[in-house]
Amino acid sequence: MSDAQSSSAVAAAPAVILVRPQLSENVGTSARAMLNCGLTDLRLVSPRENWLSDKAIAASSGAESVLRAARSFATTEQAIADLHRVYASTGRNRFMVKPVVTPRQAALEIRQHIAEDLACGILFGPERTGLENDDVALADTVITVPLNPDYCSLNLAQSVLIAGYEWYQAGDPAEPRAMTKGAAPVATKEQLIGFFQHLETELDDCGFFRVAEKRPSMVRNIRNMFERADLTLQEVRTLHGMVHELATFRKRKGEPS
Repeated sequence: MSDAQSSSAVAAAPAVILVRPQLSENVGTSARAMLNCGLTDLRLVSPRENWLSDKAIAASSGAESVLRAARSFATTEQAIADLHRVYASTGRNRFMVKPVVTPRQAALEIRQHIAEDLACGILFGPERTGLENDDVALADTVITVPLNPDYCSLNLAQSVLIAGYEWYQAGDPAEPRAMTKGAAPVATKEQLIGFFQHLETELDDCGFFRVAEKRPSMVRNIRNMFERADLTLQEVRTLHGMVHELATFRKRKGEPS
């Protein structure tokens, strides 16, 4: 039984197949990109150099486990023999009748395929020339990265990282937007309202609310601005201090209060 046929269970992540990679250090950086994104099934088709060389291991920056588990195949056909769905990453129009998707679309499709117990893989071509048409012809779908049309060149590890990143991100719902606040607690509504009252009193005193009938809507607008800021207690205290100093300076200048 061949290596490609040895696993009876469908892998929970796509295989990364590097077709005829030229430099071992590029295989190393690709392994690093893979492990960043939780991908570990690395397959090499006729690599020119030893993927376990010192240069490759150094370039992997700690992803040596991916390199040591990598399998080598003589042909692309052998490398993808156990897969049900194959995607080919290429930046050039091959004038073939094939679906073309972005890495993000591919990630969603691959996750769906794997949920249906279909083994998947992504082909990446040699550094200098990319995949040959015969390799692309073996794929079900083409992945093209939408980049600056005047300069869309990617190195091998970058291509692997983009596909891997989209795969990784597609696995979980988007993280809610958050604001880093350090050690300062978020201000309570009581603390916010105290600041609002302080600010509004000084605005009344300086004549900011000149048109009485507009005062309620102006107050709401001002409060909404500060509510959106999601203020911490320290920030509220700072704002209190700013309002106090402005009011004190105005009074020192002899302006009417």
